[in-house]
Amino acid sequence: MRARLATPADAAEISRIYNQGIEDRIATFETRRRSAEDVRCWFDGVHPAVVVEDAGRIVGFASTSPYRPRECYARVAEFSMYVARDARGRGVGRLALGELCLAAERAGLAKLVSRIFPENHASRAVCRALGFREVGVYAKHGQLDGDWKDCVIVERLLGGSSSDTSPNLRRPSRRSKRR
Repeated sequence: MRARLATPADAAEISRIYNQGIEDRIATFETRRRSAEDVRCWFDGVHPAVVVEDAGRIVGFASTSPYRPRECYARVAEFSMYVARDARGRGVGRLALGELCLAAERAGLAKLVSRIFPENHASRAVCRALGFREVGVYAKHGQLDGDWKDCVIVERLLGGSSSDTSPNLRRPSRRSKRR
């Protein structure tokens, strides 16, 4: 398997995989299938996307999109990752998201964020393995098929931002134990 930057020419395969995620109802609130033309609109020249190929076939992708329109959030992006049904459990998501983090850093982004359904253990595990931290839960964040669903909020600082010394981001010292 290999990961590479996605191009608009990959839109049909990306939409195929994304539509599987929409149908499976395990990773997105979206319910409307996406066409290749819908996906081509994601390529804005600012927010990178990557695909993972196995034997020349695209089996997964990870992409970034704007977080919020306000200028103060220009270097923060949301991310998504999806893996084709027949390729799940083989490390595709980890490869895609790992490469996306590098591409996002090269693009000048400082932070990636996302929301994950609590029961999506595979996505949460991939995020933890790649240095994302879970920062909280949005309770009843949206409805899917008429049911309210919670979302776990994840974030990862990139590049120079990852050395931030904010007390909220520091890890506890191994020497500091409660007595």
